[in-house]
Amino acid sequence: MKTIKGPALFLAQFAGDEAPFNSWDSITKWAADCGYIGVQVPSWDGRLFDLEKAASSKDYCDELADKAKENGVVITELSTHLQGQLVATHPAYDIAFDGFTIPEMRGNPKARQQWAVDQVKKALTASKNLGLKAMASFSGSLAWPYVYPWPQRPAGLIETAFDELARRWKPILDHADECGVDICFEIHPGEDLFDGTTFEMFLERVGNHPRANMLYDPSHYVLQCLDYLDNIDIYADRIRMFHVKDAEFNPTGRQGVYSGYAPWVKRAGRFRSPGDGQVDFGAVFSKLTAIDFDGWAVVEWECCMKHPEDGAREGAEFVRNHLIRVTEKAFDDFAGAGTDEAANRRMLGLD
Repeated sequence: MKTIKGPALFLAQFAGDEAPFNSWDSITKWAADCGYIGVQVPSWDGRLFDLEKAASSKDYCDELADKAKENGVVITELSTHLQGQLVATHPAYDIAFDGFTIPEMRGNPKARQQWAVDQVKKALTASKNLGLKAMASFSGSLAWPYVYPWPQRPAGLIETAFDELARRWKPILDHADECGVDICFEIHPGEDLFDGTTFEMFLERVGNHPRANMLYDPSHYVLQCLDYLDNIDIYADRIRMFHVKDAEFNPTGRQGVYSGYAPWVKRAGRFRSPGDGQVDFGAVFSKLTAIDFDGWAVVEWECCMKHPEDGAREGAEFVRNHLIRVTEKAFDDFAGAGTDEAANRRMLGLD
């Protein structure tokens, strides 16, 4: 077994236009001051990270990593959540997701999709330049508007959507393999990969590609009433990244999983700061340790109530208190009698 690395913080929810959140130097100092030793980087945020430079210049990547180290943290992974979303977008979401791309691509879904593929590939190359082994992303979605089977779905609709999703991602996965980097899809409602079944549908269509893996985030499983602990056992060999995010699900006589279009604070299912929700993180960390997960425990702070800076500081301590330093010996070694093969045979009555 290996000890999970951490605590680390996903910077996407904190990057902003005011100090200390508006530059790489200041935000990494702030993260270290909060108690983190690693940061996960949103590759789309030019205030912190220049993706074009990172994909083309090893020197730039070295400078970025050196500055982070000087400030007390390391880069754990890059994220392409927003670009990955645009690899596959149903037309119903064209306007809503146009803000994820650069201005000159807006209003042109075909050009936007090609841009997104290029961005994800560049992030994989940048990950290689940074010496990273995994990258986070969303799968995007073509079938999500049809997630509820009413009206009745035409035969073959979902299969066609997943065939196309796999066709779009296969060349990206091949590039990931060339870079030696896993693409870890965050299993997330709103994406076509939103649970284990959909992940398996995709995996089959990309030929069980070794670079198609999972970002495990139990909060998304709580909100769809999925067994998030059993999920670790089922997908132990595909879980390569881990977001520490909490959630709670409190159904009433008025609302359940769909939560009646209510705002986050009034939803039956809502995200909370680590420790404030219903996820059994003691069991999560134990299971991940038992399957030999050797990645990072990364706090993705999202909470409908708590101030983000309070959540960040509390999150670092929360993770540190849940990390399991693995043992190098059995707890009952004190009672070991010492033996050899001959003694074993005698104990079994074979000699």
